Amino acid sequence: MASFSAAAPPVDVLLAQGQTPASAATRSRIKDSAQAFEASFLSVMMAQMFQGVDAEAPFGGGEGEQMFKSFYTDAIAKQVSKSGGIGLASSVEREMLKLQGLQEAPVQSQEAPHGA
Repeated sequence: MASFSAAAPPVDVLLAQGQTPASAATRSRIKDSAQAFEASFLSVMMAQMFQGVDAEAPFGGGEGEQMFKSFYTDAIAKQVSKSGGIGLASSVEREMLKLQGLQEAPVQSQEAPHGA
């Protein structure tokens, strides 16, 4: 039988951080949903941006370009959102956490200590 690793942190780690397994899973789903919302917004925005742009022959134009342009803008939008996005996901995530009655997770500073 193969061993599987857990995708979520162990319960004792969550409890030490003051989170229940359910709230940690909820936070994860909220973060994913906020990021997906931002990617969707960016995809629509980029579709409008690329609307008047046509590729030159021999590699552009035709039915194929029109058919796959939406896939291209979706892929760009998902990558931009995954890489930090435009800040929309963090705002949406914060509001979704409020609606669930959860507090924002404290932001941990990644700066080097003074004198280092």
